[in-house]
Amino acid sequence: MFVMFAICSFALSGPAQVTPQTLAGDWSGSLSVGGSSLPLVLHLKIGPGGEVAATLDSPAQGASGLACSNVLIAGSTLNFDVPSVHGSYSGRMTADGKTLFGTWTQGKSLPLIFKQTASAAELASEKPSPIDGDWAGVLHAGDVSLRTVFHFRGAPGDKIDATLDSLDQGAMGIPCANVELKGQELSLDVPTVHGSYSGKLSADSSKISGTWTQGAPLPLELTRQPKAAPSAPPVPASAPVGLKDLQPILEKEFAPVIAAWPQGGIVLGVLDHGERKVLAYGSAKPDSIFEIGSVTKTFTALALAQMVEQHAVTLDEPVRDLLPPGVAPKPSGPEITLLDLATQHSGLPRLPDNLKPKSQADPYADYTAKDLYAFLKKRGVSKEAKPEYLYSNLGFGLLGQALADKAKHSYQELIRQQVTGPLGMNDTAVLLSAAQQQRFIQGYTGSHDKARPWTFDAMAGAGALRSTADDLLTYCAAYLHPDTASGAGPAATLPAALRLGQQPQATGPGTQKIALAWMIRPEQDAYWHDGGTYGFSSMVMFEPKRDRALVVLFNCFDLTPGKQQLVNRVAANVIALIDGKAVPPIAD
Repeated sequence: MFVMFAICSFALSGPAQVTPQTLAGDWSGSLSVGGSSLPLVLHLKIGPGGEVAATLDSPAQGASGLACSNVLIAGSTLNFDVPSVHGSYSGRMTADGKTLFGTWTQGKSLPLIFKQTASAAELASEKPSPIDGDWAGVLHAGDVSLRTVFHFRGAPGDKIDATLDSLDQGAMGIPCANVELKGQELSLDVPTVHGSYSGKLSADSSKISGTWTQGAPLPLELTRQPKAAPSAPPVPASAPVGLKDLQPILEKEFAPVIAAWPQGGIVLGVLDHGERKVLAYGSAKPDSIFEIGSVTKTFTALALAQMVEQHAVTLDEPVRDLLPPGVAPKPSGPEITLLDLATQHSGLPRLPDNLKPKSQADPYADYTAKDLYAFLKKRGVSKEAKPEYLYSNLGFGLLGQALADKAKHSYQELIRQQVTGPLGMNDTAVLLSAAQQQRFIQGYTGSHDKARPWTFDAMAGAGALRSTADDLLTYCAAYLHPDTASGAGPAATLPAALRLGQQPQATGPGTQKIALAWMIRPEQDAYWHDGGTYGFSSMVMFEPKRDRALVVLFNCFDLTPGKQQLVNRVAANVIALIDGKAVPPIAD
């Protein structure tokens, strides 16, 4: 994810006369990042005293209504700063007042042109379309079901704006184009995925029956969704709850969740000043094994820290040095380092363009080292002089493969030798024993269908591990107290590696920092990472200053637009209970 905007300030100057009234309205632009296009929408409104209020949307990142401040107007030049992400924009208005030509700067400079799509007068006359709102359906693509949500909104000139969410692929706010409703017939295009949809609105305007086309046509029926109910107010603050008293409180909290997810199983692990508690709800048992998805990235990063402390590699070493000869030539300028990969600053895309799975239900199974090296041979290993944060599964898959190549081991053996073996994490692995398979809980998709377990080859470093809550608490305990992990062999370097793994290395999304894989919320001194596969959700966090850690594992993938994932809601709820603060309901 390209880090976008949180707070903006504006100023204008230039030869053409520009007033707040000229600027008021909606402005659309597109930022080219890492070979892909990132749409942006700027909303400018005029207050009663002539002040300009601004908000910004980044639809492809699921971000809307981001607040802007300090809006100043003078002449024809628009400048705004974004302190939270160290970014700025400078643009000049064209003579017709409809276009801003400018530059977005955030470490590096990129061209960014905004065009006015609706004036304030047009927005004032805007009317809702007959299909305004959210429409949900399930696309059955081969052996996988994908939850799909379209968001429609009437736009000036009797047009319709739309975006698309593919929930089970974690793709939110995909822009739609050429949206037309002629009578009961709807049609639209989704250029970024080379797809289109056409359908017929039912007589009672509650359903749209149609066809999704993306290579091959597939039936897709959409159902109008009711407006979201207001969020339930938090339960007022009370006395802090001890770990021994959590079980009955959370049973009540989880009851509506389990009712909505009858196959659902949740395991919660809490570590507070050395006291450990593992609680299970629904179909899960305390020792159930879950896929942990992208939490795997933190293990890959700790293996890197171990190899750094063992003097096998360095953080600033080019990844090219660890790859087989001839995979990628030395670029003429800056090149991707191991640190770049471990901090999501490599500039590599989220996924390689030659990832073409035989089965969408197990998308990484047949992506081999040969495929990875073929991608790198074509793409190269060059990077921008000051690359920005851009979340990449490909980057961590490459890091895991490169470290395994260097160690002359499989990824599973690398993690066993460097991390799980020294820490005694016997239930954390890529491949499970027959006995462990008996404890591997069935995963379910967001459509409540059974999910096939994911398997990995060259992308293992991005998401291949399975684990238990108890093992992950052991993992967090080592980060909280590195010296307790000391021992012989690879364990001798673990304390130093654990400390290195916690050092802030770069800027992450928003106000966050990033260590080696771990996201850091500075205001909480909290290190965290979440994960998701088609059948599982996970969240792991630890807070050194509070000597506390939390693990939440769920055997369903529950991404819902405008709503935090269940594992994150559980974490917020439990922390509030322990701290004696107002408690946000889990089932909200």
